Amino acid sequence: MTTRPTSDRSVDDQLVTVLDEWMAAIVANDADRIGAFMADEWVMVSENGLTTAERFLGFVRSGDLTHSDMQRVGNPRIRRHGEVVLLTTRATNTAHYQGTRFDADEWTTDAFTRIDGRWQCLLTQITAAKL
Repeated sequence: MTTRPTSDRSVDDQLVTVLDEWMAAIVANDADRIGAFMADEWVMVSENGLTTAERFLGFVRSGDLTHSDMQRVGNPRIRRHGEVVLLTTRATNTAHYQGTRFDADEWTTDAFTRIDGRWQCLLTQITAAKL
C-alpha cells in the first residue's frame, strides 16, 4: 500500500475542525462531548501504556482529570490509508490530575475513520516533545 498525502482539501479541513472541536470538548471537561469523538475501541498510547476510552472518560466524569487549556501548534500532517486517516500535530495542554497541575507539550497522532457518517478517532498516540 502506498502512502499518499490527502489531495482532498475538504477532508483535511473536516479533520482539522473535528480535532479542534475535540480539544474544545476536552477543555470543557465534558465527558459526553469528548466521548462523541471516540470510536468504541479507542485507546490512547502514552508513556503510561494503554488507556481505554472508558477509563479516560471515567477520570473526566469523576473530576479527577480536568483540562484548562489545549491547543494545536502549527498545521497538522494528514495522510490517508484507505478508510483510515492519520492526523499528526503538536499540541500543548494544561491538565490537572487529582489537583496536581501538569503542563504538556506533545506530538499526537490520531487515527480517524468514518463511523455512521462521522469522523471518529480509533487511536491516539502521544509522544512528549523535546524543547
